[in-house]
Amino acid sequence: MKKLIVVKTGTTFPATKEKFGDFDKWTAEALGSFDLDITIVDVELNDPLPTPDQCAGVTITGSHAMVTDDLPWSLNIEKWITELLKADVPIFGICYGHQLLARAAGGTVGYHPQGKEVGTVTIQLLNNHIDDPLFCDLPQTFKVHATHAQSVLRLPDAAVLLARNPYEAHHAFRIGKCAWGVQFHPEYSPKIMRSYIEHQTDVLQKAGQNTNQLLTDVSETPVATELYQKFGQLVLNRLKVE
Repeated sequence: MKKLIVVKTGTTFPATKEKFGDFDKWTAEALGSFDLDITIVDVELNDPLPTPDQCAGVTITGSHAMVTDDLPWSLNIEKWITELLKADVPIFGICYGHQLLARAAGGTVGYHPQGKEVGTVTIQLLNNHIDDPLFCDLPQTFKVHATHAQSVLRLPDAAVLLARNPYEAHHAFRIGKCAWGVQFHPEYSPKIMRSYIEHQTDVLQKAGQNTNQLLTDVSETPVATELYQKFGQLVLNRLKVE
């Protein structure tokens, strides 16, 4: 039986984990009540990556690591992504996973020249979203949770750009028919977003950001959650016809 694989690429802040759990918990729960068999693969614990034929779909989580650190487990995922793309396995890369997907397909990842984007922000869809299986019926603009220092600086040639905002030029893209990367965090709740702002207060303030305003601006992001759940439905639909 094929499974939805959640690739856990790190862990959150200890205090955040104690209150709200970790990346794998948030990512699995954000899918909702789909009847999907989910397997967590923790690469920092050296869990083996499954072969493409064992994967109904793959979600790659965010991480506190940086893609350009070229950590061994990260490079292994990057190579694995190329196999998944060849096998037409549905992929949903979140933040770090979004950046890994881009680099595996030939894009460029690095530090954003304007520093960190943190908090609840608004993104805009491009016209390309009209023909996209996940983004097609979403509103033109919607709020998402974000926290990242690195970004996809150059998209792969084969990528279809789907969303951006004034800060981040590549907030969402698709490669092929069923591989998506999103720089934002559809799995975050407002409480988790606030926790991330609070843990980064000193760094953000030194960079000139108003953390009190960032905390005030945190809000629900139901469209982002809906987007991720549409990915879960796509995976389930594909399983039903196999």
